[in-house]
Amino acid sequence: MRKILALCVLVSVLVSCKNEKESALKVDVSSIQSDVNIDRFDVDFYTTSEEGLEKVKKKYPVLFPNQPDSVWINKINNKDERELFNETQKVYKDVSVLASEINSLFKHIKYYNPKFKNPRVITMLTNIDYDNRIVYADSLLLISLDAYLGKKHEFYNDYPAYVKQNNEKEHIVVDVAKTIVNTQVIPSIARSFIDKMIYKGKKMYVLDAYLPTVSDKEKIGFSDVKFNWAKDNEEQIWKHFISKDYLYSTNKELDKRFLDIAPFSKFYLDQDNQSPGRIGEWVGWQIVRSYMQKNDVSLHELLRTSEEEIFKKSRYKPKK
Repeated sequence: MRKILALCVLVSVLVSCKNEKESALKVDVSSIQSDVNIDRFDVDFYTTSEEGLEKVKKKYPVLFPNQPDSVWINKINNKDERELFNETQKVYKDVSVLASEINSLFKHIKYYNPKFKNPRVITMLTNIDYDNRIVYADSLLLISLDAYLGKKHEFYNDYPAYVKQNNEKEHIVVDVAKTIVNTQVIPSIARSFIDKMIYKGKKMYVLDAYLPTVSDKEKIGFSDVKFNWAKDNEEQIWKHFISKDYLYSTNKELDKRFLDIAPFSKFYLDQDNQSPGRIGEWVGWQIVRSYMQKNDVSLHELLRTSEEEIFKKSRYKPKK
């Protein structure tokens, strides 16, 4: 009976420690000053006239490279551009919720980085330029709303499912956060597969801190089915990596198989198509979480810690 009681106490302590670590990321940002106003370049531009163009150019000088006004007027009146604008307006007539989400993000960034200054936030259309749907440059944040009309929108019919699954309005704040995080986390020069996984895991953990109320599924960008597959097969994934001696391999082919954006990860097994792409990033995220749960380390200290040390001190054991 004593042994059973002792075991229950131990489990309770471990769960309590885990919950404390997780709740530590849910910080109070209510007193942090931040005010986000979204400038609607998309609306201002596509609703202006030839006479009003100059006013729009003065409001958004950075968005007007030196070209004749006729170029801009033709763009405004272009049939395809008008259709894209009209479809975007159906989804984003009101962006107050988006402004609130971005404001919360900025407050959390300031909590950890007091010197962070809110950039000017501008929405625009880029003819669904997926690679540049979010652009961040210190004082400026550009959001291409036409890349977030919903995964079932007809404009995305030619996109593969693993790409368009994140073309949802709920994913905008995640992509904004990721773009900012990419400028804050120093690129790693490590070459081993385990180091690359943990480097990506570091960035995911920063997302945990910046977006504490956003679901893990949304942050990693997996579909429901593939997210559940990753959780259910964590132990098998880890065993596979170890049995194949992948952890300290510097073979760049592993990047393509397990770290790059793809429809699925390539274990070369029958159930590959059930897995999500970037499964190595997901595993790296779990390793970093394990490290943070078992070590008294701040977010800044985490980013200064080598991937090798994180792995050693994580005492990572995948969930069965």
